[in-house]
Formats: sequence, structure tokens, C-alpha cells
Amino acid sequence: MSAAIAALFEQQAKACDEMGSPFTARVMRACIATLDGTTETGRRVLGWRPEPSDVVALRLAGALHSLVLQGRDTDLANVYPPNSGGNVEECVAAALKRHDEWICAWLDSPPQTNETGRSAVLLPGFLEIARRTQLPLALNEIGSSAGLNLFFDRFRYRYGDKDWGDPAFPVTLSPQMRGAVPDLSGELTIASRAGSDIAPLDARNDNDRLRLRSYIWADQSERLARLDAALAVAQRGGFTLEKADAADFVSQRLAPRAQGQCFVLFHTVVWQYLPDATRQAIEDAMQREGARATPDAPLAWLRMETLTNTDPCPVLQLTLWPDGETRTLALADFHGRWVEWM
Repeated sequence: MSAAIAALFEQQAKACDEMGSPFTARVMRACIATLDGTTETGRRVLGWRPEPSDVVALRLAGALHSLVLQGRDTDLANVYPPNSGGNVEECVAAALKRHDEWICAWLDSPPQTNETGRSAVLLPGFLEIARRTQLPLALNEIGSSAGLNLFFDRFRYRYGDKDWGDPAFPVTLSPQMRGAVPDLSGELTIASRAGSDIAPLDARNDNDRLRLRSYIWADQSERLARLDAALAVAQRGGFTLEKADAADFVSQRLAPRAQGQCFVLFHTVVWQYLPDATRQAIEDAMQREGARATPDAPLAWLRMETLTNTDPCPVLQLTLWPDGETRTLALADFHGRWVEWM
């Protein structure tokens, strides 16, 4: 394995360790030790273009977990949580050979991590928009996956000693608070929900649900339970989800902007995966429409993204027109495990 590819897997292993998944870190390091040119999967991974945004390590981790969730590899399942028997490195190496063709095909598609924990970072931002505009919010998300975070207002939240949401809601998010507890006051009304993705998933489809579950790290059962509960919410419908280029989606959604609503573009940990031309097109479209925004038809851009490829955590920023001011609201964990409100 080349030093560049090994570094990608080790980088992902360290991230897994830091984000509370020591088992997935072991799987990543097992891949470093076992991938070679004797399998089609090995040859493809070893020849992968060494860019962090390609996340080939996450693709392979998702493929292996999917085999376990489907019951297709008993030996591999024996080393996956909640089991703990056997040698991880040996079982990963054997699975790569037994399911070579299937795993190689899995690598064609990018990871799908529709992480509902990020809604714990977004909610105070949406409340800030609602308080400042006093209008219903027209939600528009890019990189939506299955659209689970479009239903952030149907989750329950705990921030320190403050609660938000109906206790009967099936999803509860309780991020660790660093710094101040955010302002949770004000009324929140959702006028519409729309999302886009280059490969959207359907919460009602068995295969799509399996794909989402495969990208939850196997030793994080709480995340898996939360995903299942959020999928049940999304299955009730009440939103649109399009297969579309992110820039095209934003342009199309901006065109018929309604009076008496605040148009909100939002996204979480997707910006780094977009081509430069797509990012620039979205920025240009938002700036153009922002120049035409009025108090009766304001425009908001809420994003939870790293500012550079080397940032240790995402930053929650809000730009609100007609004034066009950009504010940094919070720092956060990639999965929403902690929030540092600014």
C-alpha cells in the first residue's frame, strides 16, 4: 500500500478514535495491513486518487458493515459489536476475498451519513432566523441524503438545563454543551421542506435504509437507534427530495421565492465534497438573491461546515439578508456530540 493511501486510512482511524468509535478505527487499520493487489477491491483502493475528499476509507468501512447487517458473512459478524470474538485483521482480510466483486461495486457510490445528531447544532440557528425575521421558514437543504435533518423540528433536544420539543418525539438529542446554552425562545413555523442530493435515498426503501445504517459505525448503537427513529419520522412524508446538482437545485428554488416567508438554504458537512465551480455558483446565486431580499422576503444561509480541509471541527455560520451580515454561531462535533455556542 502506498504511503498516501495508508495515510488516508490512518487519518480515518484517528478520526474514528476521536469520535468514539475505536472498533471502526481497528477496521481501518486492519485494511491498511491486509489490502493488497490479490483482489479487485485491493487493486482499486491501492490505485485510488489520494485526496481526503474521496473518503475511500469510509466507503470500505460501509461495505464491510453492510455485509454484517445483511448477515452475509458470519465470521466477520463474529468480530463486530456486540460480538467480540476472533481476530479483526484476519476476518477483514477473509471478507475482502470472499466478497471481492460485491465490495468493489459498493465503492462506486459515496458515503451516505445522514447524521441526525447535527440537528442539535442546527436548531438554535433556525430559531435565531425565526426570531429575527418573525416569518415561517421555507427549508431548502443540499446534500440531504434521505432528508432526515429536514425534520429537525420533530426531534426533542436537551441543552444543559434547557429543553425544546415535544417529549413524545421519537428522537432525543442531548449534545454536551461547551460554553453558553443557546437561546431557544421564539416561535418556529415551517412553511415547506425541500432537499436535494446527487444520490438521494428513500426512507421507505429497504435497500436505502440499509445503506444509511451501514455508514453508522458498528460500536455506536445509540446513533443507530437514533437513525432508525428518524427514518420512521421521514417515512410519514411531508417533504420533497430531488436528485439534482446542488447549484441547480439552489437556483431553481430561489427563482419562485415567496413573500411572507424566509427562504433558508442549509447544509451540514457537504461543502467540502462539492466541486469549486458548484460552490462558486451557489455563492453567486445567494449573493444575487440576497441583494433583492426585503424584510417581507428575507434570505438566510445556515451552514455547518469546516472552513478549511484541516479544521478539527465544523463551524456553524449564518448569513441573513437583507443586511447580508455573516455571524459565527457555534463550533461543533461532526456528529453533533458537543456544541460550543458562541
